[in-house]
Amino acid sequence: MSDAAQILAPPPAEIHEGGCPRCREEEITELFRGADRLYETTRRTFAVVECVNCGMMRLDPPPLPEELADFYPETYWWQADESAAGRLAELYRQFVLADHVRFAMGAVEGEGPVLDIGCGGGSFLNALGQKGVGGAGADTSRQAAQVCWSQYGIPAVNASLPFLPFRPGAFQTVTMFHVLEHLPDPMMTLEAIWDLLPPGGRLVLQVPNAACWQVLLLGERWSGFDVPRHLINFREEDLVDLLSACGFEVERRKHFSLRDNPAGLATSLAPSLEPVSRKVRKVPESRMTELAKNLLYLGLVAAATPFTLLEAAGHAGSTIMVDAVRKSDG
Repeated sequence: MSDAAQILAPPPAEIHEGGCPRCREEEITELFRGADRLYETTRRTFAVVECVNCGMMRLDPPPLPEELADFYPETYWWQADESAAGRLAELYRQFVLADHVRFAMGAVEGEGPVLDIGCGGGSFLNALGQKGVGGAGADTSRQAAQVCWSQYGIPAVNASLPFLPFRPGAFQTVTMFHVLEHLPDPMMTLEAIWDLLPPGGRLVLQVPNAACWQVLLLGERWSGFDVPRHLINFREEDLVDLLSACGFEVERRKHFSLRDNPAGLATSLAPSLEPVSRKVRKVPESRMTELAKNLLYLGLVAAATPFTLLEAAGHAGSTIMVDAVRKSDG
């Protein structure tokens, strides 16, 4: 099994038993069957189901742990290259990343330290460092952790949730963007993060919002389902309830992400244009074709922005980001 699967395959004895991750109800209703529209790693279809009690959506049955690694390409995380298209994409990513940094800075007290789980190549931690906030990263990709070290000099470990090699209370803030939906047992994950924080420590967490307007309009074509990698599809109330059950109190919420909401809608409408997906699928294209497709995708992202701002204003944006405080007692 590759490193990418470790975060998704904790020992069975450690997993909270039961059906629904939110309420443990076992009875479900199948909503649809979906395939890997984005990376085309498999031709299989998977059932997306809804809990009959609380309505939380998930894959059922989930993929086997030994299968999961095959659904995560080696280049699943982003790393820019030196081509004109790569430089353009990196400039855009740095611009939209500032939106995440502003929200996270509202949770950082003093100078940190911050742990970014799912750190990728370290661009977010580097942006925090430019504001005087130190930290470390963790990622299941050994290559990503190495890039974080080599490119930015930021310590990063190749490790998996919930078994991270840090002492309890080691961090003042933990950030985790688009990770929780990939995990089979979110409650166990949040309990592990609770241990990494002191009382009053903060967790900044972002997931796709399965109660967004895009789901109503696009149904199973919504990119936030990302079958088969997203094992759980959270609505805002699902996330808040789980955080509360694991000893956190949500203080701030944000329904718009400049990095994720417009791009998510663009990807839903034209998954074949998504830049990382094209690299993963090794689509043959010249440098000029690559640049033209990236510009076309960027234009689609720009066109999607007004709608995504509108749905976020209605508290139904396609992502939900929260700032939650660790309570004294879990």
